[in-house]
Amino acid sequence: MSPSLDVLRPGPRTSLQDLGRTGWRAMGLPVSGAMDRIGLRLANALVGNPQNEGCLELTLSGPLLRIETDSVRIAIAGPARLTLTTARGEQRTLSPDRSWRLGRGDLLEIGPIIGSAVAYLAVEGGFAIDPVLGSLSTHLGAGLGPLGGRALGPGLLPLRRAEAGSGPDLTLTRPLPYGDGPIRVIPGPQAEAFTEASLATLLSSCYRVGMRSDRMGMRLEGPKLVHRAGADIVSDGIVAGCLQVSGDGGPILLLADHQTTGGYAKIATAISADLPRLGRAAPGDRLFFQAVTVEQAEAARRDQERALLTGLNALAPVAEVGRIDLSALYRAELISGVVTGDDEPVARPEAGAI
Repeated sequence: MSPSLDVLRPGPRTSLQDLGRTGWRAMGLPVSGAMDRIGLRLANALVGNPQNEGCLELTLSGPLLRIETDSVRIAIAGPARLTLTTARGEQRTLSPDRSWRLGRGDLLEIGPIIGSAVAYLAVEGGFAIDPVLGSLSTHLGAGLGPLGGRALGPGLLPLRRAEAGSGPDLTLTRPLPYGDGPIRVIPGPQAEAFTEASLATLLSSCYRVGMRSDRMGMRLEGPKLVHRAGADIVSDGIVAGCLQVSGDGGPILLLADHQTTGGYAKIATAISADLPRLGRAAPGDRLFFQAVTVEQAEAARRDQERALLTGLNALAPVAEVGRIDLSALYRAELISGVVTGDDEPVARPEAGAI
């Protein structure tokens, strides 16, 4: 049997995603890609993949997988509950935001994702699946992408590697730059299509993520926004983060699978630095909005990228269970010396050491 993951239970709306299908919007094809690009990049970094390698995007809860290869290194980025049942029947809980080496016959159950709508599963070397129009991203509404453009179903997911690499597992050592506080928006591009009171309402009110939200758009529940002369405009370009407002006054924040053009007026646009946080927002979450300038948005994006690269470069090897990291103890000055069984010193006492 070729190396693979056997999907015993796919989980709700699990799909293959990468950083998106670029270069096709002029043909009417959405970019799609990960709802949380920080999470996808982290998952890939933990297993040593290029940042744009395809991952499984898990929504609200994840799949049940059986390992059908000699060994595989996997990582889950995001606050998911992970349970491993080994081929010998031993059960243990695994931590997310680090990589793990699993063996043939092991069962990995990914349960509820708590604190985020999405999480990401990466495998070392990636999945042996052909891209569609240069990308492994799946647009579920259009049926475009790998696996027939559908969500993950039961069956085998082929892997590129039959064995995990010999390097150590890695773990996240510092928080990544999702940010907090209000979602920052730039008014427009059709802010003039709304009453002045409507923009003030958007920037001073609490909105909740509605139950009808999906990868295309987040329906916000809260105060209605009022158009000056109707919701319709001549269709123009759409980007992720646009807050378009339909005729009933309800705002819709467009996300990864958004259409390429739209005919509703857009009161504001969320900045790119806050899109990963929006991608993680689950139904019922509360959102507040704050207006910023284009210059502030660009600076925020640059700062976020620098912080993200710093965090990914700080991934650390996982210490082997039961093995003492002597160099770390020396640096912390927790011990002053060690002797071998032959009473030969291997570390000299230092002044001031405990």
